[in-house]
Amino acid sequence: MGYEWFVSLRYLRAKRKQTFISVISFISIAGVTLGVAALIIVLAVMTGFHDGVRQQILGNIPHVLIQQQGEEISDYEAVLQRSRQASEHVIEVTPFVSKEAMLLSQRNVAAVSVKGIEAGHKIFQQNFLTLDDRSVEESLYDQSATTPGIVIGLDTATSLGIAVGDTINVIPPMFTITPFGMIPKMKPFRVVGIFRQRGGFLDTYFAYIDMAQAQNFFDSQHKVTGIEVEVDSFDHANLVTSQLREVLAYPFVVRSWEDLFGSFLSALKLEKLGLFIVLGIIVLVAAFNIATTLIMVVMEKHKDIAILRSMGATSKSIMKIFVLEGFIIGILGTVLGTGLGLLFAKNADPIIKWVEATLHVKIFDQSIYGMDKFPSVVNMGDVVAVVVVAMSISLLATVYPAWRASRMDPAEALRYE
Repeated sequence: MGYEWFVSLRYLRAKRKQTFISVISFISIAGVTLGVAALIIVLAVMTGFHDGVRQQILGNIPHVLIQQQGEEISDYEAVLQRSRQASEHVIEVTPFVSKEAMLLSQRNVAAVSVKGIEAGHKIFQQNFLTLDDRSVEESLYDQSATTPGIVIGLDTATSLGIAVGDTINVIPPMFTITPFGMIPKMKPFRVVGIFRQRGGFLDTYFAYIDMAQAQNFFDSQHKVTGIEVEVDSFDHANLVTSQLREVLAYPFVVRSWEDLFGSFLSALKLEKLGLFIVLGIIVLVAAFNIATTLIMVVMEKHKDIAILRSMGATSKSIMKIFVLEGFIIGILGTVLGTGLGLLFAKNADPIIKWVEATLHVKIFDQSIYGMDKFPSVVNMGDVVAVVVVAMSISLLATVYPAWRASRMDPAEALRYE
């Protein structure tokens, strides 16, 4: 260990008459600790919310959506085949038929997008309220049923005042011309399942029926409204979209889930960046404490600095002593803050539940946010960014005090000693 390290560590341990400087040093370490911990915790929570909202969106929205400009897709079997072969990341390709419609029951009306889907669709991975404990797929695709089945969201069922097993009328924007005028097309469907993705803001917008029923009901025989493409990871959606656009030229329109809801997620990312900047000011304030501590140490140790210079220490060595002292304060605060932040971030849900049980308050309402637990996801990239920023600010805070110490004239410092 060089003598610069030894002197730096020695200056952090104050003598009895220099306790005030030592207290300020500990305050500086505490400031960096709290700033780093707050940054890690907030970024983890924002990442958790971002991922939670993304999962809610992708519960009903495909990773990639293929449609045809201005009309339905007629030769969709060929499109399905080309889409499957477009990329190695494609794991599932399914057609669908959809149309806006009104649901009518007991004088109550709800507007939804009725979507005809095939068996095995990803929406069947959700939990459903079903009739007689039957599988929702079994009930929906029951060919022996006299009335075709339909699956709706819980909010839609509440608005209509219906339950599983009830019958509702589906009225699309289609009319039948009769001698008495135009009569709206209408067909009864039996509710065979009710789903709820907690907090999912798209739940009330969709209702699902058998695709064969949808093609007949919406006069779309041998045609589909679009094709949904599922990929192995939502991060690959943009890549697959680009590859599909090369395979499916105009009039096909290929859009990823980020094209559909990217602006909403971008707002969350911008909020995360804003919080990073705001909470980074806490670390900046702690850096001012570090600079204040070093300035006071320089003023207190001017005689020691003069003696070191007289004994042959260079200006570079004197500057290194105080840079190392600030570096020690910064690295202690950063390490402690990182540990504290990771501890709280990885145990955010039990901590929140303990606070709620102890204080009898509701901090996180799961029914509002649609998440089973308090969201907190530690991204190591965010942690590294926080550590780098904290250490950089701490080192920059040492530059001026260390430079002033290195410029001190030993003869002037010892004149009145």
